[in-house]
Amino acid sequence: MSFPVRIGVQLQPQHAPDYGLIRDAVLRAEDLGVDVLFNWDHFYPLYGDPEGAHYECWTMLGAWAEQTERVEFGPLVTCNSYRNPELLADMARTVDHISGGRLIFGIGSGWFERDYTEYGYEFGTKGSRLDELATSLPRITDRLGKLNPAPLRDIPLMIGGSGPRKTLPLVAQYANIWHAFLGVDSYREKSALLAEYCAEVGRDPAEIERSAEVRYEGDKAATLAYTDDITAEGVSLLTVATSGPDYDLSAAELLCDWRDANS
Repeated sequence: MSFPVRIGVQLQPQHAPDYGLIRDAVLRAEDLGVDVLFNWDHFYPLYGDPEGAHYECWTMLGAWAEQTERVEFGPLVTCNSYRNPELLADMARTVDHISGGRLIFGIGSGWFERDYTEYGYEFGTKGSRLDELATSLPRITDRLGKLNPAPLRDIPLMIGGSGPRKTLPLVAQYANIWHAFLGVDSYREKSALLAEYCAEVGRDPAEIERSAEVRYEGDKAATLAYTDDITAEGVSLLTVATSGPDYDLSAAELLCDWRDANS
């Protein structure tokens, strides 16, 4: 199975004291030709002023579902720890319906300790959070199958992470999309390991769409070189990130032009 090359942009919901700045960025991104829009699921900024402006993930996704017409969208990624898995499935189904069937259900085990301590969740350990994710995924899948009305499509499940002992086996078993934050050599190694886990559960690894972050620091040539190299490894969903208040989309425009020139 081959997947078309798609360009994503993560509009990080931080440092935008006026939500209108995010609303405008969503419009600009869709008009630019971006294929997928992401936010993230945190309660405080991850960089910059730690006390800066920040908004909640899923409330925002409901707004994006109404605001947009074409793009797929979702969290990159939602934190499994913050919501009951049955509730999370219902939220995803509802947002999917609002959008007419365009949600990507990104999920991970969580890692940002301040979110946990400030909001009263047990932080645990990396291992315990991954174990909790492993327990939640079949509950989410089961609930999606029971909801009335049902989701408008089999909502693509995207798992973020590349841990070799716990995350990649979950990707092999459950994910439609695998998102990784890796260099090309590391990606190649983890992709080979994922193929081994897929073989163990009787799944073709080519069924899983590959997604990666593209970091842009102003060097267009280096960015496009990485883009060429990582797509040669099978990655088809390439996502750049941008933060408030400006939400600069120049990197997204660069990748959209690259996509169009190579399509």
